[in-house]
Amino acid sequence: MSRRKQIYEGKAKVLFEGPEPGTIVQYFKDDATAFNNEKKGTITGKGVINNSISELIMTRLAEIGVPTHFVRRLNMREQLVKVVEIIPVEVIMRNVAAGSLSKRLGIEEGTPLPRSIIEYTYKNDELGDPMITEEHITTFGWATNQELDEIMSMSLRINDFLVGLFLGVGLRLIDFKIEFGRHWEGEEMRIILADEISPDSCRLWDTKTNEKLDKDRFRRDMGDVEEAYQEVARRLGILPESGPTDTQGPETLQ
Repeated sequence: MSRRKQIYEGKAKVLFEGPEPGTIVQYFKDDATAFNNEKKGTITGKGVINNSISELIMTRLAEIGVPTHFVRRLNMREQLVKVVEIIPVEVIMRNVAAGSLSKRLGIEEGTPLPRSIIEYTYKNDELGDPMITEEHITTFGWATNQELDEIMSMSLRINDFLVGLFLGVGLRLIDFKIEFGRHWEGEEMRIILADEISPDSCRLWDTKTNEKLDKDRFRRDMGDVEEAYQEVARRLGILPESGPTDTQGPETLQ
């Protein structure tokens, strides 16, 4: 592996300086966390699978006109992405009651929602990613009204596309979390989809059995976590024939 300067390390990914101006290398780890980093563990091969799943979804979204930070996949664990200024707001799209929504409102998990719901949280680990409103976002300058309109419009479009994509392989998209960032091309700035879309950030249930095939298997100690991630990749037709065996990370220059 070539030596490169590390920019940032998060819970699931490491960012390195990119080989081209305006780019970053995004490395997917096998580390897993839950409950605001209180629970930690490892899901073997997760980084390989999430890299490939996110590549597929980002590519498909770009084909329908949703701008993303994805440039190309570099290898089994790394992809080249555009430099963005991350907006410190996590967008949660909900189609079926589950997780914190069920706990907060006392709605039985698995209850279909009358319509898709958009929720926002403030991206801040120290504060536990608290839920916020549109007024918080604009009042504190995390995004303008126009930017928030773009984010909402893209989120709904992404949701519509993903519901169909996963339904086509026998999966219900219960909910998912996404992030957006500002990307500059010369003097022009546009809001684009960033981060990743994978079983780490989506709740995916089998349409026939309601079996959970996502990170909830790790959160709730359900077992067979690796197998669940592999099953999602297999259904999407992207699981490498040799399996997710690449566990080595790149050599970094601190």
